[in-house]
Amino acid sequence: MTVLLLAGTGEARQLAKELSVMRPDTIASLSGATRSRAALGLETRIGGFGGEAGFRVFLAKKKISAILDATHPFAAAITERTARVAQELGIPYLQLLRPRWRAGPQDDWVEIEREEEAALIIPGAACVFLATGRQTLARFTGLAGRRTYCRQIDPPEHLFPFAGGEFIIGRPPFSVEQEVELFARLGVDWLVVKNAGGAASHTKLDAARQLGIGVLMIKRPATPQSARVETVKEALEWVAQL
Repeated sequence: MTVLLLAGTGEARQLAKELSVMRPDTIASLSGATRSRAALGLETRIGGFGGEAGFRVFLAKKKISAILDATHPFAAAITERTARVAQELGIPYLQLLRPRWRAGPQDDWVEIEREEEAALIIPGAACVFLATGRQTLARFTGLAGRRTYCRQIDPPEHLFPFAGGEFIIGRPPFSVEQEVELFARLGVDWLVVKNAGGAASHTKLDAARQLGIGVLMIKRPATPQSARVETVKEALEWVAQL
């Protein structure tokens, strides 16, 4: 039996560590979105599969008998395709999806469906911090002219896609104190985040609460109807029962 672990999250790293001992016949797959990556301790492939046809060929060639999807909550296209193909081929499939963040009584959140809506809510004179990654940055072009910062892990290969923008390089995790210092130093008025969930990256939301910064929270995309758990422990139990 060979398990395919679709990785790219902190939970996936935890799973890889356990699976390397528990089930060494596991193959991890990374999209390659981040150029510098920590080794997972498993056989690892990097990059796309070449569309759905290529994905099906890979599954057959490697004799994949189960798929554990621990990709980012916003990797909706990958999750939809994987769940559908697994169902069609009769391959056991499980998604590890951590719980979404929920606003507390002292949080100042505005929920939006799409990145393009940000420009309709954030005033023209505001300072904006985008903690949404570089892959969707072009969707925020309506923020042109505002002082905008976008944090990413890797140094940029291209210029900022709209006027008033600047990249900030940083590798998580960040403490609440680090986020408070950064947001205060930059004079941030609005924080824009995807509702990825998880404790490690919640520190930016804690910092925004402390500083009274408004938060634009991008809602999660819809997920397919499939087997799903919320914790690494539950995912490992599923693998053990295969």
